[in-house]
Amino acid sequence: QVQLVESGGGLVQAGDSLRLSCAASGRTFSSYAMGWFRQAPGKEREFVATIRWSGGAALYAYYADSVKGRFTISRDNAKNMVYLQMNSLKPEDTAVYYCAAARTQTSAVVADTYDYWGQGTQVTVSS
Repeated sequence: QVQLVESGGGLVQAGDSLRLSCAASGRTFSSYAMGWFRQAPGKEREFVATIRWSGGAALYAYYADSVKGRFTISRDNAKNMVYLQMNSLKPEDTAVYYCAAARTQTSAVVADTYDYWGQGTQVTVSS
């Protein structure tokens, strides 16, 4: 069982930066693939970024095209934390951001393949 708690959301202006944090419980956190998703009002939940181990100590990260080059996902297994650094924010980034964990990552971008979810944190970017 993994419990996830997001924090770090807020109201910012276009061009600003925010860092979201996701605190995870569970002794097997390091083995989980972690992801960030977001959901804007009236829209479906969409994939933002994922990070997982890929052979030995190498980390694999993958991003949605809409955030590539602006957002960076990272994890600290010693602290059971996952982060999403968001730079050059745009009004279209406004959404509730969710942290998710997958025991086995069959598809990084499909929300249904993740096993655990946080409650979400609101990010609002004004123009």
